Amino acid sequence: MRFPALVAAGLLLTACGTTSEAAAPQPVADPLVATYSGGLYVLDGKTLRLAKDIPLTGYNRVNPAGDDRHMLVSTSTGFRVLDAVTPALKNDEFKAAKPGHVVRHGGTTVLFADGSGEVTLFDPAQLGEGLPKGEVYTAAAPHHGVAIELENGELVVTLGTEEERRGIVVLDKDRKELARSEQCPGVHGEATARGEAVVIGCENGVLLYKNGKITKIASPDTYGRIGNQSGTDTSPVVLGDYKTDPDAELERPTRISLIDTGTGKLRLVELGASYTFRSLARGPQGEALVLGTDGKIHVIDPAAAKVVRTIPVLGTWTEPLDWQQPRPNIFVRDRTAYVSDPAKKQLHAIDLASGKILKTASLPDTPNELSGITH
Repeated sequence: MRFPALVAAGLLLTACGTTSEAAAPQPVADPLVATYSGGLYVLDGKTLRLAKDIPLTGYNRVNPAGDDRHMLVSTSTGFRVLDAVTPALKNDEFKAAKPGHVVRHGGTTVLFADGSGEVTLFDPAQLGEGLPKGEVYTAAAPHHGVAIELENGELVVTLGTEEERRGIVVLDKDRKELARSEQCPGVHGEATARGEAVVIGCENGVLLYKNGKITKIASPDTYGRIGNQSGTDTSPVVLGDYKTDPDAELERPTRISLIDTGTGKLRLVELGASYTFRSLARGPQGEALVLGTDGKIHVIDPAAAKVVRTIPVLGTWTEPLDWQQPRPNIFVRDRTAYVSDPAKKQLHAIDLASGKILKTASLPDTPNELSGITH
């Protein structure tokens, strides 16, 4: 969200001058939200000023809601609405058993409740008026799934049970089945590329849904798992992770996958450093960005499938065994990459064009997840 120069100046004056307890809180510009054990930090995206510390017990996750001021906080009971501009955690909550993926596309936000299989679709522009009713579709069985609605009203939903996940089904706007594929063991994650090409991850490649047709793109390895993806409207190529050891307690991969939705080709790129599921992002020109355990942002040209430069940000780090434990995150908005450093309780803002660290903020507690509103 953009604020006029006078408002921005007012923010600076408030920060430097004296204020009374009765003074109205200033709106937060370009909010960022970081979780920690016991709450949420809301920060100003321009100054990295800590605007508010919101206590919230439990393990919480954060996602952009799809408009220019709200976030969704996944709690033990559902998806709770956070007004990040005010900032204030509302009582509004989409009740959900085991809240999972949040997907934003084409003006619709879609929530998946793993414990019930409920898929909730709503217009995020209505969040300021209270909790939108939206539409609820229920999958055939509860599972750790994901769903996305396309601009023509079609709904892509994963297929599976609590014991096995196996593919996707595509429904028309009246929720009648159009297509399905069960050639996707371990189905997980989604991303959308240019032209509304949807990529869904599998343990042996991906499923591509494009122009009414589902296509399987196989991994070069018998077990080549792609479970986390990042896409952008500016590129036909989707960035994915890539794991090849089904028996590993925790595999630390050093290769990433690039799925070209135009050609149907899958290519692998060696980074020389490992990364985690919170390491993937995209830049303003469609660049593929990966935050490595070497402390660098690896900038990849998706068309050429090669690393074109690296941006040093952190020291070296190691992924913890427990996926809920803190590790560095990357969140990109416009030309700025935000990177958290749990070891030093810091947050950095990096200009992607120059590679320079613009600002660094120290936080009271160890940051875990990091996200922010999207424009």
